[in-house]
Amino acid sequence: METPPICNYEGSDYQQSFWDQSDRAYEDAVEAVALRRLLPAGGKRLLELGAGAGRNTPRYTGFEQVVLVDYSRTQLQQARSRLGAGPQYRYVVADIYHLPFVPGVFDAATMIRTLHHMAEPRRALDQVRAALQAKAVFILEFANKRNLKSILRFVLHQQTWNPFSPEPVEFAALNFDFHPATVRTWLRLARFTVQRQLTVSHFRIPFLKRTLPLRWLVAMDSFAQTTGNLWQLSPSVFVRCQAAGETAAAPEGWLFACPACAAPLDDTPPRLVCQQCGRSYPVEDDIYDFRLEA
Repeated sequence: METPPICNYEGSDYQQSFWDQSDRAYEDAVEAVALRRLLPAGGKRLLELGAGAGRNTPRYTGFEQVVLVDYSRTQLQQARSRLGAGPQYRYVVADIYHLPFVPGVFDAATMIRTLHHMAEPRRALDQVRAALQAKAVFILEFANKRNLKSILRFVLHQQTWNPFSPEPVEFAALNFDFHPATVRTWLRLARFTVQRQLTVSHFRIPFLKRTLPLRWLVAMDSFAQTTGNLWQLSPSVFVRCQAAGETAAAPEGWLFACPACAAPLDDTPPRLVCQQCGRSYPVEDDIYDFRLEA
């Protein structure tokens, strides 16, 4: 099956230009509030999809190991510089459509600010589910097309696409907004059960961010998040799910599998070689590269 187009942040200064040097302290703070509410107390191994430079990684306390996955090697190099090496973190370059893990090896996963870059999100969610144990927690964030701003713009004829229609809207190349009901349908089809929804970034308005203290905005958003199960009208929605059905337990001691043929891989840096199909995958500076088309 052909791999869909992939959004690649290779060589980007996204962490610095978008987060560190821009006025996004509010967005970062309210996302931290949502994660605290939804994350399990801890576990053995958490999969962080679209980890980028590791902005959220320190928030996953309580897990013995966090495996950071991103398609950009340079983003993971930044994450490693911030977080360090060692058994607590694994850095994995891979695409979401070919995850290089044996089934059922994670007891939790997160995907924050990542789904909106996916041309085939339904296919990606199947890959996430395969990597998770039964009853594992999956926290998904997605960009909501049915937010108040887009509804107002539609009513005033300032945009052509309908925020109430179920299909995704691609407002820029590989940048999608999704309808909440559509995302819930995809999750159900991928064998996830939705447990809780939080609406986030209600006050993502430049005027408010300039005039109100950050602590006020965060407090107001924290309160508004709790209405997420009733309605979803904010630009960002967080969903806590549980992996439904059964999953074969991962063999003890195994983590990686060949993304081309799914055979288990011995963890043998500086190169992992698949005994079934012959492909090999390099490991350099603690970063595993499983890209099939690098």
